[in-house]
Amino acid sequence: MARYDRRRGRKRVCSFCVDKVDNIDYKDIARLRRYITERAKILPRRITGNCARHQRQLTVAIKRARAMALLPFSTE
Repeated sequence: MARYDRRRGRKRVCSFCVDKVDNIDYKDIARLRRYITERAKILPRRITGNCARHQRQLTVAIKRARAMALLPFSTE
């Protein structure tokens, strides 16, 4: 059991909960860019460490920013 915990590492905490963010704004491009890959894919919750509530809000915000042409749909 201890071996498994050592390999997995510490659980990441939700940065939005730490900053006490209620709603994620689609116009905050600098913050949203941290949660997409260089290929413009949305990073999953297990990688980012976000809670489920904020990950859903983040996904909607990224999709809105893409529709408003603030973020790219892809890199090509």
